[in-house]
Amino acid sequence: MNTQDPGFDESFERMVAENHVQLRSFVRMLGVDPDWVDDLAQDAFLVALRERESFDQKQDVGKWLRGIARNLVRNEIRKDARRRRILHEGLAELLLQDADWNDDDPDWQRTRLSHLRDCVEQLPPKSREIVTGRYSNGWNATDLADHLNMTAAAVRQALMRIRQQLKGCVEDQLIDPA
Repeated sequence: MNTQDPGFDESFERMVAENHVQLRSFVRMLGVDPDWVDDLAQDAFLVALRERESFDQKQDVGKWLRGIARNLVRNEIRKDARRRRILHEGLAELLLQDADWNDDDPDWQRTRLSHLRDCVEQLPPKSREIVTGRYSNGWNATDLADHLNMTAAAVRQALMRIRQQLKGCVEDQLIDPA
């Protein structure tokens, strides 16, 4: 069928109407944040629309849609893992932006990042939780405050102190790596 066929539009609309509740439930069951369930379900329907030519009409359309949704969730997990790595590098840049070093050598940057990771591991558990919440999970001060039973102002103050502590730790390791 081609996309100009009015019957196709009706059949696709019918497929969405018949499967949207089950697909949303399935996506939620996969552990997706409730705020993102509708977006991922909609993305699954969009993929189905683009890939409609490859669908075998003899197959179960619900199973096909669940497979698409499963792959989208897997992709989100991979993207999230990449974002976490990038956010750690972003933290490194934030902490070291005022440093006296102007060396853009990639090996030097990897060394600084390695020292930063070591310094984060040395933080007390609550400080590590604050850093992880902010830079890995992307939570703002209000989100962290709710999660940690603190005020947003206390979280911002703690983050400022932790960043200073991490910066000093990284600088110490760069000066005396022993």
